[in-house]
Amino acid sequence: MPISSMTGSIVGKRFYKQVTTREADDGNGWTVMLDYRTLKTPSKRPLKLPTIALAKAIAAEWDYQQTDGIRPFTMPLMKLACTALDRVPLTRPKIIEHLMRKFSQDLVFCRAPEDNVLTSGVYERQVEKLDPLIGWINSEFGFKPVVYSSLFGGKQEEGLVKAIEHHLRQTDDCQLAVIDAIASAAHSLIIAVGIVKGKLDIEEAIELIRLEEDFQVDTWGLVEGGHDIDIADLRVQISSAAVFLGLSRK
Repeated sequence: MPISSMTGSIVGKRFYKQVTTREADDGNGWTVMLDYRTLKTPSKRPLKLPTIALAKAIAAEWDYQQTDGIRPFTMPLMKLACTALDRVPLTRPKIIEHLMRKFSQDLVFCRAPEDNVLTSGVYERQVEKLDPLIGWINSEFGFKPVVYSSLFGGKQEEGLVKAIEHHLRQTDDCQLAVIDAIASAAHSLIIAVGIVKGKLDIEEAIELIRLEEDFQVDTWGLVEGGHDIDIADLRVQISSAAVFLGLSRK
């Protein structure tokens, strides 16, 4: 069954009645069964999961599907599992390279101009909320990040770049899939690493990601059908990745 992104599209009709889980044939992991069929990834590999908890959660996503069609956008855990099993093992170096290429533009390092009346409030919030994370990076990786106000980012110390890259190389496939997903949604590798290492919970991460936009909402008001949808979409992306991470750990 092809897996699309969260577009709201329907892919085929529900072709199964019962969803169950079972231990993998080799005893190493768990699989999801659609009637008598073993659920497979888009590359036709059996969807073998590291824990029974994750298998049951993905089984629940498939059991939720209605008879008129499969809605991939309602199965974020399935999407992450396929990424971890299919994409990460084949493209791990490219994923890490892509993450590191955008590292200098991480939103955690960015500060609004302090001396501008329109942005001084944003700057104050960034100092309050982001500076503690800067301190954590320093203690965790041994290098203090450089903060900047340029939209094009700034150059970070080589030692910090290498330390973050080394951490990414040490991750397992599920962890790297989660980091990639969160970094894409958050525009921040640091927030993604913070979640994986247990520094940030879901609500803290969402608050940091939306820091500037929430300031604008507080100042000018919320646009219904715009801001509220963005918030809901972000919450799904961050929450599902964090849940996937927790369920994948043995």
